[in-house]
Amino acid sequence: MPQVIEGQLSAANLRFTIVVSRFNAFITERLLEGALDALRRHGAAEDHITVYRVPGSFEIPLLARKLAETGRAGDALICLGALIRGCHAAF
Repeated sequence: MPQVIEGQLSAANLRFTIVVSRFNAFITERLLEGALDALRRHGAAEDHITVYRVPGSFEIPLLARKLAETGRAGDALICLGALIRGCHAAF
């Protein structure tokens, strides 16, 4: 029988920052809810989670960089956005 080593995921006592795009909200809101649910299930406290909303996916890395450079990103920075390729018909 092989030796099995498993990690234990714990978000307790950690601070999280989530940057989420408002564009394509029908997708990004579900991504946000999934991220919040995962953090809660692993012990993250509600008051240790900060959510920033930006207009679109283009602005996500801009804000993420600013938060990281200023030390306001917490222990983990989560970025959520959705780029959807549209369908273009030729007439």
